[in-house]
Amino acid sequence: MSKTKRQRYSPELKAKIALEAIKGELTVSELAAKHGIHPNLITQWKRHAIEGLADVFSGKAGERDTNHEAQIKDLHAKIGQLTVERDFLAKAFGR
Repeated sequence: MSKTKRQRYSPELKAKIALEAIKGELTVSELAAKHGIHPNLITQWKRHAIEGLADVFSGKAGERDTNHEAQIKDLHAKIGQLTVERDFLAKAFGR
């Protein structure tokens, strides 16, 4: 059985294709053939773009970024704490 690696698409490409789908100049099938992407992906990206559009104007995106940065800071602190504990226990048990 062969394992195929999933294709990862950049956010810029997703936004570009979703915008083309929203414009409606080409059908989803035509866009899929043009970019070599499954039509279901384009439909999902279009739906996410439309749903997220309201956040651009409401300012919720900035709130998410602030919460995300605080969460990253907390996680880095926890990583530091666990590293110190691990090193201490390794010395205590003579490893």
